[in-house]
Amino acid sequence: MINFTEMVRKFDITPRTLRYYEYLELLKPTLEGRDRLYDRKQVARFKLILRGRRFGMKLEEIRAWLELYDSKGSKEQLREWAKISKGLEKTLRAEIAERRKALAELRETSKLANELVANNN
Repeated sequence: MINFTEMVRKFDITPRTLRYYEYLELLKPTLEGRDRLYDRKQVARFKLILRGRRFGMKLEEIRAWLELYDSKGSKEQLREWAKISKGLEKTLRAEIAERRKALAELRETSKLANELVANNN
């Protein structure tokens, strides 16, 4: 079990973020007095939440996916992940392509600005 402060440090997040996920009941720590303690299952669950967010999932999508484990087990959750991941990959690839275009445009405008500055000296 690890405590609240250790969770914040371990995952390099703000206390506010961790409290928010608790408020949304995505995490349910054990309370011992004033201490909030997270067992291995809660730590693993939090890793999945952070991963889902990094992949672009909305919190309600993450909640529904996590609840599959609780209601139908890991096999059904993995089946659903196989479906979800295809859509996430498509979205991420589109975002990467858009970012590459933006980067190319930024480089071009920066180059032009540098040339104009150099010519005005």
